[in-house]
Amino acid sequence: MTSVTIATAAYPLDEFTDFSGYAAKLTDWVDKAVDQGAQLLVFPEYGAMELGSLGGRSVASDLEASLHEVARWKPQVDALHCELTAKHGLHILGASGPVFLDGHDRPVNRATLYGPGCILGHQDKQIMTRFERETWFVAPGTGLTLFDTPLGRIGVVICYDSEFPLLSRALVEAGAEILLAPSCTDTYRGFTRVRVGAMARALENQCIVVHSPTVGDCDFCPAVDENVGSAAIYGPPDLGFPDNGIFTETVLNQPGWAIATVSLDAVAEVRRAGGVLNHLHWEEQTARIGAGVNRA
Repeated sequence: MTSVTIATAAYPLDEFTDFSGYAAKLTDWVDKAVDQGAQLLVFPEYGAMELGSLGGRSVASDLEASLHEVARWKPQVDALHCELTAKHGLHILGASGPVFLDGHDRPVNRATLYGPGCILGHQDKQIMTRFERETWFVAPGTGLTLFDTPLGRIGVVICYDSEFPLLSRALVEAGAEILLAPSCTDTYRGFTRVRVGAMARALENQCIVVHSPTVGDCDFCPAVDENVGSAAIYGPPDLGFPDNGIFTETVLNQPGWAIATVSLDAVAEVRRAGGVLNHLHWEEQTARIGAGVNRA
């Protein structure tokens, strides 16, 4: 049976005076997941914003300055993740954060996937929330990436992206068996939107969806000052999966790992012989919509 043990973080944002403090924190989190057998680790959207504290509170508290401060630490963040993935033979979806691309004055919100060979690639958020587009001016990315790894074929739908089914469907049609949904939400209703979206994507695509949120207060960075969430791993509530579709989840707003072992063979089997066949029957929608909508 082809299986993978996944650890997804409910991750708090901490204040640091130097990079070594951040490195110690990340190393400790990774070590704890490794001790529980994890092979794929998932960190949340905008978890990298804690690095804004390295510029001091005046920088971290400024919406624009914090973007640039976090972005300038990306090479060191990459090197640290590469060291940890090589040491433990892991795959890690690092916490996303701002990256300024050459020739662009606004950053994208980028999550990087690391493996034992270092950087495997990245996924930029595709659809921006109102805060990102109206206040923070973070730019959308330009395309989706499918990661074909020894652990399975993986796609990433960052926070709001998970609420738009055609993005996930494009990844699944390209071969994705596992979707990673890192998030950052400041209210329970926002968390619920991502949670419901993630569970719906697991249902309609008959795949694994991994949700990693930021949690707790962060008084030094107003962009991520309040964080509400629970880490979880979802599957379709059908043959070979939990009846409620939930493999594991953390207590709401409590930091820590949610860890479960999932079977990719079960994904293939439920798509072939499940009680329902949402993955197979997806295209039937096109024919029904093509017939038009009758008015009564």
